Amino acid sequence: MAAITIPTQPNAAVGRFPVLRVGAVATLAGAAATELFGLAARVAGIPMRAADPGAHAAKYIPVGGLFMAVVMNAALGILLAAALFRWSRRPARAFALGALVYTALSELAPFFAAHTETATKVVLVVAHVIAAAMIIPPLTARLSAGAHGREARL
Repeated sequence: MAAITIPTQPNAAVGRFPVLRVGAVATLAGAAATELFGLAARVAGIPMRAADPGAHAAKYIPVGGLFMAVVMNAALGILLAAALFRWSRRPARAFALGALVYTALSELAPFFAAHTETATKVVLVVAHVIAAAMIIPPLTARLSAGAHGREARL
């Protein structure tokens, strides 16, 4: 099992910005990168149609759909980060662990998507990884930086 590494020296630049701002910027960057990846998949000819588990047919994933999905899920993560920052003794560690578990569980959805082509499932799995890789580290760094000084700003 892989260990979670939390930086012991907070990034000074990240420490100056409130948790909510870091989360918003990371979310927009992660959502844009994920959407661009989805657009590249469309250009490559991968059918962007997926079905929820138990659905009878796959539905078209609209352009902008990946962006919105990232924003909606990341909003929950940002709220979790803010709560942990305020009430947890080790907010960076708790957030990183929770976010990674959530990401791992979210990877199951494409595998159980009935009536969805394998190439589309791969695109969706990679899209989850792209979003997580761009959102979790900056928020974790900000939580770590704030935990050292216990700044009151969210």
